Amino acid sequence: MPTCGNCESFVTQRYVDVFAPSGLESVRVCPSCEDLVRDGNGVREARSSRQ
Repeated sequence: MPTCGNCESFVTQRYVDVFAPSGLESVRVCPSCEDLVRDGNGVREARSSRQ
């Protein structure tokens, strides 16, 4: 089962196929992560809390 590399929440294989960098089997951050967000090719700290 694919999981998020940050919070280890379950993510679907389709989500990994779309959002993981080439060659990686998991994503670095997912929608469940409250402290990080994807930013272009990288990951950064969230500027505000998500609800």
